[in-house]
Amino acid sequence: QVQLVESGGGLVQAGGSLRLSCAASTNIESINVMGWYRQAPGKQRELVATVTSGGSTNYADSVKGRFTIARDNAKDTVDLQMNSLKPEDTAVYYCRGQRFWYIYWGQGTQVTVSS
Repeated sequence: QVQLVESGGGLVQAGGSLRLSCAASTNIESINVMGWYRQAPGKQRELVATVTSGGSTNYADSVKGRFTIARDNAKDTVDLQMNSLKPEDTAVYYCRGQRFWYIYWGQGTQVTVSS
C-alpha cells in the first residue's frame, strides 16, 4: 500500500504563487505516473498535471505556462509549482500515483485564491 501526503496549500491573492508537495511512502521510481488533480465545489475532479517515471509531463490547458510539475526521486516527492494563480484555481488539490493497475490518492490540500 502506497501512502501519499500533500502539503503546501493555503490562501493566496490572485497573481500569487504556491508550491504543493506530495510525499510518497515508497520509492516513487516504482510508480509509473505521478500527478496532481483538483476538485472545485460542485465540480468533478480534474487532471492538473502528470509526470511519468521517464520524466514526461502533461498539463491541463487551463494551467499550461503557469504550473510546473516535478518529481524528485531522491526525496520521493512530487511538487507542483503554481504561479499567476487565478480565483478559478481554487479547489482541493489531490496527489495521485499510478503503479500498473493500482491507483493511490492523497487526502487533498485546499488551495484558495482570492480576487
